[in-house]
Amino acid sequence: MKKTISIVGGGASALFLASALNTDKYVVSVFEKNSALGRKFLVAGDGGLNLTHSESECNFILNYTPHYFLSEAFKLYSNKDFIAWLNGLDIPTFIGTSGRVFPQKGIKPIDVLNAIEKKINSNRVQIYFKHEWKGFSDRNELLFNTKEKIKRVKSDITIFCLGGSSWPVTGSKGDWVKLFEEKNIQVNTFKSSNCSFKIIWPNDLIKHVEGKPLKNISVTCNNKTISGELVITAFGIEGSGVYPLSPQIRQELELHNEAKIKIDLKPLLTINEIVKRISILNPKKTYTENLSEKLNLNKTQLILIKHYLSKEEFFDAEFVAHKIKNFEFVISSLGPLEDAISTVGGISLNEIAYNFELKKLKNSFVLGEMIDYDAPTGGYLLQSCFSMANYLANYLNSKE
Repeated sequence: MKKTISIVGGGASALFLASALNTDKYVVSVFEKNSALGRKFLVAGDGGLNLTHSESECNFILNYTPHYFLSEAFKLYSNKDFIAWLNGLDIPTFIGTSGRVFPQKGIKPIDVLNAIEKKINSNRVQIYFKHEWKGFSDRNELLFNTKEKIKRVKSDITIFCLGGSSWPVTGSKGDWVKLFEEKNIQVNTFKSSNCSFKIIWPNDLIKHVEGKPLKNISVTCNNKTISGELVITAFGIEGSGVYPLSPQIRQELELHNEAKIKIDLKPLLTINEIVKRISILNPKKTYTENLSEKLNLNKTQLILIKHYLSKEEFFDAEFVAHKIKNFEFVISSLGPLEDAISTVGGISLNEIAYNFELKKLKNSFVLGEMIDYDAPTGGYLLQSCFSMANYLANYLNSKE
């Protein structure tokens, strides 16, 4: 007689599991509280569906904090394997200028989701919509709130794919936490990641720079440096140039109630090169025009330089060069949880075995963003969900 597998949740990890589990061996069911699968998958694709990253495999894994728990899963199913799998679903991909991987032009997020659902349907998986998990019965049955009644489901194996606490509009609210705590499973508090960061800007500055980008810069926090771009907002800053520093900024905030970052406006130039360029001025142009032309500074960068330097410092080439390379700002808090791209927190890694099984709940597994780890933007979170799901599917398919 076939054993039964219940997958609770219908996000990225669940999508792959449902397509990869051996239904000759198992009766597989998916229980989703929404009326469709992959809601967050679709919302994340609004600005272009970033599926994974093209980074080399040896460097790819190092982007996770921590990365040790994911190493074996990623080794078994890397970004290259994921791209090949998508091609097998007739979803060809291309690599963007940032190294991120997207579906080819004209392929929408819903097309990708439909292709995966087609594979799930061909795998004879039963999907139950409008089934919200509400915990365990006294006999460890799964309890689901349905439109008609509370439904009890007894499974041989349960796999939880419940997401974190970001994008609550998709139903990802982290409201499952207390249900695991009742089982004495440690769940760490959810915190924002890949989010905005609060900087208290002077009123006479922000009105001139709000909404403006800082491109081709590097940002450093706690000895880690990231290249990219930022957008200055009334709240603070956000963008690819700071999102990967989320773990370092969070750590500094926890230790010191503030996090200091340094922005280098010209990471490809040394201080000496900057000084040399602005030491020879064109007499037919103003000093500001010379700075702009010789260093390729835009209006926003010039406004920042002028605001944070006195008149004497502004006309001192050495001082200007040092400031351009070392703009220090103080971050006072993370952006709101509900606005974050992703979250950290969730099931503690101490509660999970090598195969993602909960040590205190036999034959119960957890995958994806509901586990306490950090992944930067760029396709890394989605890749981790698919890598974990593939690892678990292989493990279960190979069991006697």
